[in-house]
Amino acid sequence: MQSNQEVTKDGISLEEYQRRRATVLKQLKGQVGVVLAGEGAPPLSGRWRPDANFLYLTGLESEPGAAVLFDPTAESPKRQCVLFLRPLNPERERWDGYREQICEALKARTGFETVVRADALPGALTGAARRGKRLACLHSFSVYPAEPSADLAAFKKVAERVPEVSIEDHSLLLPALRALKSAAELRLTRKAIAITAAGYTEALKSIRPGGTEDKVDQALVQTFRQQGARWPAYNSIVGSGLSSTVLHYMENSAVLQAGDLLVIDAGAEYCGYAADVTRTYPVGGRFTPEQREVYEVVLKAQSAAIRAARAGTLMSTVDDAARAVIEKAGYGDAFIHGIGHPLGIQVHDVAPDGPLKAGMVVTIEPGVYLPDRKFGVRIEDDVLIQRRGNEVLTAAIPRTVKDVEAALRA
Repeated sequence: MQSNQEVTKDGISLEEYQRRRATVLKQLKGQVGVVLAGEGAPPLSGRWRPDANFLYLTGLESEPGAAVLFDPTAESPKRQCVLFLRPLNPERERWDGYREQICEALKARTGFETVVRADALPGALTGAARRGKRLACLHSFSVYPAEPSADLAAFKKVAERVPEVSIEDHSLLLPALRALKSAAELRLTRKAIAITAAGYTEALKSIRPGGTEDKVDQALVQTFRQQGARWPAYNSIVGSGLSSTVLHYMENSAVLQAGDLLVIDAGAEYCGYAADVTRTYPVGGRFTPEQREVYEVVLKAQSAAIRAARAGTLMSTVDDAARAVIEKAGYGDAFIHGIGHPLGIQVHDVAPDGPLKAGMVVTIEPGVYLPDRKFGVRIEDDVLIQRRGNEVLTAAIPRTVKDVEAALRA
């Protein structure tokens, strides 16, 4: 039997997952909600990942077809938060992996007092709708013309069969909770960043004329794994020359040329939490005067944005602070994206409405891209918003001109 204090494999305690679910149940105020993991099978390349809200609530990474039902109308407190797992299928499991029968040990490991099979979910959801009459959408809504979000699609079917049922929007409830990082989440984020920093240190050894973008990429990924990350948080961007101006360049195959700039956008994922860092390096070891001038503009813009990133401030205001610097320098048209995004379980994590709050982690990443000059500059850091000011979590990775050139020489 596993106690609620025991730490699960991803570094978050079962007790913390239970607190998250209890908070959702309380904030629903009598409404019924469901969070679905999504469907899928192990892919031939990459990995299957559950819906991020499901992962946040359970820590379960490999349960396609699973769901969590929040049913405040249930008479027994043990059935107000129920985990549904897909039925056992011995033949399928010989392909995809063996799964456990429902038992007390399984309940202890997942932290749920009630675990049932997913084929019982339609009946349970219909019964809850009949009793409570109010259904709460917890998944983010999809954009037309995509299919409706999973819970809304299910609720519409229930409403066709149960009269006088209302469907209400609570899609910002989980983003608001996920945006504020707990101490355990920050510990995992800091570890992901430390692994990322080690990857950048190792990658610097491959940055030289005649080397390749691929060698740099390999150095990053191999170091991430050696340092304890199972995989990168996203496909690394390693683009030199003209490709440094392509925001999502992923071919990573060109030969590095003296005089070019190399943009690296890479981050490790550790126990489900992502780092996201971008640095720009001169392949020959030193910036040209023109490259240095643009780099200093971007760095100054980032510094202004970091100063602006504090509790109570809108991200649009943070963006304005960086954009003002870049526009004043005459490069306004070359800053073609937003200033950053929340960071967490997902690299581009959920963004609740309203101003920044203490406990959020966001990226700050201004850039200037000049295809006509065949170089671009982007500098990205991960920033923890605090009650007073902020903390640059990725500050150990060199970013000033002096420190970048010194790191390349070293």
